[in-house]
Amino acid sequence: MAIKFQYNKTSLGELGKQLKMRQKALPTIKSKESALRSEVKKAKDSAADYRRRLDALKAEYDYMAALWGEFESDLLRVGDVRLATQKIAGVRTPVLEEVLFEEKPYDLFTSPVWYADGVELLKRLARLGIEFEVYNRKMELLDYARRKTTQKVNLYEKVQIPGYEDAIRKIKRFMEDEENLSKSAQKIVKTKQQQAGEGAML
Repeated sequence: MAIKFQYNKTSLGELGKQLKMRQKALPTIKSKESALRSEVKKAKDSAADYRRRLDALKAEYDYMAALWGEFESDLLRVGDVRLATQKIAGVRTPVLEEVLFEEKPYDLFTSPVWYADGVELLKRLARLGIEFEVYNRKMELLDYARRKTTQKVNLYEKVQIPGYEDAIRKIKRFMEDEENLSKSAQKIVKTKQQQAGEGAML
């Protein structure tokens, strides 16, 4: 990114302000990136944990697979999923508050004995599945924010700060050269005036 500037004091002052602002902001952005990196790992680990628990629960009840044919599919459904939001390092992320189920009443005397266990199992499976999805989404949001923050750190560190420093150096050199030329020109004029004055005396 080429930084636009002019060879004058106003431009030098403006570039100095921009440079200081970025140098001051950089540690904050870096700590945000570090916090996000840590939170992404936590969310990823939590999602993986819920995935493992879900798979383990499914495996635990594999022996009931033949019985699920008798189960009424409309007996239980997820009525609502209540989510809250939590800010982590400035990023709004979802938090599962509650899963509400809608249960169709069934006759305890005529239904198979295992129906009650089946309903509870489905609730646990649904809750674990939803929890997994929530943590997965949390991880995606945090990772996206982390990538954006990393890009900003790189932009400041590798492009903008060196660019502003270079521009300031060029302006200062130009102004020093201009001052030296001006002094040299004044000396020449003074010398010529002195010589002209000496020549007039003769």
